[in-house]
Amino acid sequence: MKSTRDYDNAPAKRRLKTKPVLVVLSILLIGNLLWFIAWLIPNDSSKTNHSEEVASVAGKVITKEQWMGSMESIYGKEVLLDMVNAEVMEAAAKKYKIKVSDAEVDLELALIRSTQESTSLQSYDEEVLRKDIRSRLILEKVLAKDIVIDDDAIKEFYDNNKNLYNTSTSYRTSVIYVNTEAEANKVVKELENGSSFEGLARERSADASSASLGGDIGYVSEGNESVDKALVSAVQNTDKGKWSKPIALADGRFAVAMVKSVFEGQSFSYDDVKERIHRELALDQLPQSVTQEAFWQEFDADWVYSE
Repeated sequence: MKSTRDYDNAPAKRRLKTKPVLVVLSILLIGNLLWFIAWLIPNDSSKTNHSEEVASVAGKVITKEQWMGSMESIYGKEVLLDMVNAEVMEAAAKKYKIKVSDAEVDLELALIRSTQESTSLQSYDEEVLRKDIRSRLILEKVLAKDIVIDDDAIKEFYDNNKNLYNTSTSYRTSVIYVNTEAEANKVVKELENGSSFEGLARERSADASSASLGGDIGYVSEGNESVDKALVSAVQNTDKGKWSKPIALADGRFAVAMVKSVFEGQSFSYDDVKERIHRELALDQLPQSVTQEAFWQEFDADWVYSE
């Protein structure tokens, strides 16, 4: 998937630009698939057994070779594209002496978690997300490095958009949705008796999407319009690693929520975000979107992927 960014002109007051979240999710998915495929491939090619059985149906064997071949045909091009683009951005960082600090990545993560779309960040490894953010920041810094923005314009933007840089505490949350209070009470009792929250979510939750992810609904924070207010309130009053009492939802269902991790809200000062705002304003001046592929020729990236 391409790491693209919307560089259209924007009004003085606007929503926080953290790169379109759906693009982030697509790249995260590819990153996870890349890791998974790499895990499947033995380090010593001489010991690879492509005929190894991984499953069977009515006596018919499915081999590792068939399995991996199917994954390659579906995801191979996107995974390779992601790998090439990541290497191109690292080459660009070296050539243009661009640095991306952990603090900058932390800032982007905090801002992503604070957006309403953050509830879509389900089952994605944070390290994959950090790598994607690093690649995006390198691209943005390369594109913005020669564009001059007056300090007064940067300060004016900050003063007019301070609310964007005051993030609410966010909670990585898993939820089991059920249809009745009696079912919710039964879930709580099973949890108290040692049952796995993830396992119960997969087995009992009435919400198929989150059930398939062990109940994970991503990050929940104050102001998430896509999350029931009663659920948000319950999560805010639940300790990390603990689950809530049954929660009555507005749609008539009930839920039991578990807080997996907590990220405290932050207020970022002008100095914290000055460079970020400079990039925002500089990139707004570009006439069109620019992707990593635009740098392939400069860094001698060769695409020989076979369709």
